[in-house]
Amino acid sequence: MPVPLAPYPFTPPNGAQNQLVCSGCRNLLLYPIGATSVCCAVCSAVTAVPPPGTEMAQLVCGGCHTLLMYIRGATSVQCSCCHTVNLALEANQVAHVNCGNCHMLLMYQYGARSVKCAVCNFVTSVGASPSAEQKLST
Repeated sequence: MPVPLAPYPFTPPNGAQNQLVCSGCRNLLLYPIGATSVCCAVCSAVTAVPPPGTEMAQLVCGGCHTLLMYIRGATSVQCSCCHTVNLALEANQVAHVNCGNCHMLLMYQYGARSVKCAVCNFVTSVGASPSAEQKLST
């Protein structure tokens, strides 16, 4: 005999929910803690839920700007939409700067000397040059 399913959306009694990105359309899905998979209401794709205790992180794809979720600790993440391989850096390994041309907020690996904007392709120098530091100290 089939087991009746709870109507969508199901919210557990204590309201505990988690989120993940749909493997089909890349929308953000909310699901009750304890679920093993989630069916997307938009595209009907079934996305497996990572095992309990798995720490997830998010980043925006540098190629198509799609939100990607990945297991924390991964060094790179391939976008399932445009197949761009994105570096997955921890928060303490990244820094931010505004593009010198279009003013888009850019993330780059800490210690880099310059960063290229994915929107306008302008290369922004990062940090002060030694001559500028000398001028500030005098």
